[in-house]
Amino acid sequence: MDFSAVVVMEIFYAIAVLVLISAGLAVIFGMMRVINLAHGEFLTLGGYAAIMSNQAGLNIYLSILVAAPLAAALFGFLVERFIVRFLYGRLINTMLATWGLSLAMIGGFSMIFGNTTTGITTPISGFAVGQYQVSGYNLFVIVIAALVIGGVYLVLKTTRAGLVARGAMQNPEMAQAFGYNTSRVYMFTFVAGSALAGLAGGVMAPLVGINPAAGAAYIAKAFITVISGGTAVISGTLASAGLFGFVSQTFTFLATPVVGEIALLVAAVVLLRLLPTGITGRFLKDKV
Repeated sequence: MDFSAVVVMEIFYAIAVLVLISAGLAVIFGMMRVINLAHGEFLTLGGYAAIMSNQAGLNIYLSILVAAPLAAALFGFLVERFIVRFLYGRLINTMLATWGLSLAMIGGFSMIFGNTTTGITTPISGFAVGQYQVSGYNLFVIVIAALVIGGVYLVLKTTRAGLVARGAMQNPEMAQAFGYNTSRVYMFTFVAGSALAGLAGGVMAPLVGINPAAGAAYIAKAFITVISGGTAVISGTLASAGLFGFVSQTFTFLATPVVGEIALLVAAVVLLRLLPTGITGRFLKDKV
């Protein structure tokens, strides 16, 4: 029973990690159809912001939950205003621009912070489940992921701003006809996605540490999760993260973490072969 409890907890943790690192991309790519190849570096920026602010004396929870998303949101605002807003609807150009931004951010991180890995201590100690030791911070990650996905759902489903954002993404001409400034809607949506990416980076910083190239560890999984989920931001991300987290962690327990990563990629290939439009392209079509 103890081992079963640990396995279930680790599966939920794997799902929570995928949800966190994918939420910002789900908003930017899933809603705006902007392929942000610098998404991993936005996470890295959030991680560095959390670490630097904590080292400067800010409470670790404020560093993770406030400083990290704010730093990424501010940077996302600048990126949207000076780069991305000129490229909406031009898929290849957006990919090239954000890829260049990714390389520039990696170079900037290297110049400022060096090529070493830095991090902060997890603020929550582990606890025992029978004869097994479980990380208390993993539970914190699960809770934050649940709050993030619940918060995004409430904003998109119940608030005027969320409804306007969804409408502007689906039919910008109609939104403009009703008097909404779609350029401003796109800006706030991109900033929100950037903030979610920064939050993910801040939350992950105590677990894995941060180095200039840390974003590479996130970007592939984030895109796999979002694309496999389909067009629905919330239900798609949850469905694909649940599937891939379960597959990855199950094979990790049965074999090794490397086998778990391979199993995740194989599951993604099979899923996209069977469901080219993603899970919500075939199922849950009317969900958010």
